[in-house]
Amino acid sequence: MINRRQAIAGIAATTAITAIPRISSAAARQESFKYALNMSTLRGHKLGFMKEIEVASKAGYRHVEIWINSLQDYLKGGGTTADARKHLKDSGIEVEDAIGFAQWIVDDNSIRSKAIDQLKEEMDILAEIGCKRIAAPPMGATKDVTLDLKKAAERYRTILELGDKVSVIPHLELWGFSQNLSRLSELMYVAIESGHPSAKVLMDVYHLYRGGSGLQQVAWVGKPYIEIFHVNDYPATPAQNVITDADRVYPGDGVGPMKELFTILKNPEKPVILSLEVFNPAYYAQDALLVAKTGLAKMKQATKGI
Repeated sequence: MINRRQAIAGIAATTAITAIPRISSAAARQESFKYALNMSTLRGHKLGFMKEIEVASKAGYRHVEIWINSLQDYLKGGGTTADARKHLKDSGIEVEDAIGFAQWIVDDNSIRSKAIDQLKEEMDILAEIGCKRIAAPPMGATKDVTLDLKKAAERYRTILELGDKVSVIPHLELWGFSQNLSRLSELMYVAIESGHPSAKVLMDVYHLYRGGSGLQQVAWVGKPYIEIFHVNDYPATPAQNVITDADRVYPGDGVGPMKELFTILKNPEKPVILSLEVFNPAYYAQDALLVAKTGLAKMKQATKGI
C-alpha cells in the first residue's frame, strides 16, 4: 500500500517534471570554448579593419581579437567608432580583446606617463566599440634585465585602475622572448602582487614554450585569471631557444601537447576564449578566407571531445 505521504510526493514530482520546458541536449550543454580570430593571423594580408571583420565573419567566427593600430588607421581614414560598431553587429562579430603596445611597464617616467595617456585613449576607443579587454605585454622592457617585478606589479595596478573607469581590463601578457614576463612564475607574481581584483593574465602556446615554462604549468594558474588564451602550435624545429613568431603553426600541426593543454584550460564555470594567433609567412601567401577557415577548423579539431 502506498501511504499518503508517498502519493503526494509522487504527484508533486510528476507536476514538476511536466512543468519543466524541454531543452535540447546541445542547448543544455555549455560549450567549453569560444573560438576567436586574432588578426595577427591575417596581418600579412593587409586587409584593413573592416575587411578583417568581414573575412572573420565569412569564415564562421563570432569572436575576434583586433590590433588597436588597425582600428586607429580606420578611424584616421575617416571611419567612426559608430560605423565600426555597426559593422561588427551586422557581421555577428564580438571584439573580445585588442592587441596594444603601450610601454606602461618601463622605468622611464616620461615614457611611462605617455604610455598611460596612450592606454587611456585606446581604452576609450575600445569601449566605444564594445571591447572589454586590452593586452598588456612588457613592451619596452624586453631587454631590461634590471626591471623590478614589484614595481611592475604596482604599474600593472595603475593601468588596471585606469581600465576600471571605462570597463576595459588590461590582461597581463607573457612574452617568451623577453627579459621580463617571459616565464609563467614572473607573470603570476606581477598579477598577484598588483593586489587588484580585476587582474587577468594572457598566455600563449608559443610564448610559454619559447620562455621555457611549458604548457603543463598552466594547470597552476587559477581559472579566474584566464579569460582568453592565444592558440597556435610549435614545430619540432627550430629549437625552443631560437624559435620565432614566424614559426608558429596551426594548433595540432606541431608537436605541442595540445589536448593536455585544452583539458587544463577547460573551465566548468564559463567558456574560455581560444584566439588563433599566428604570424606564419606561408599562411600570409594564401587566401585570407582560406587561412581563417582552416584555423577555425584546426582549433575545433584540436579541442574535440574536451
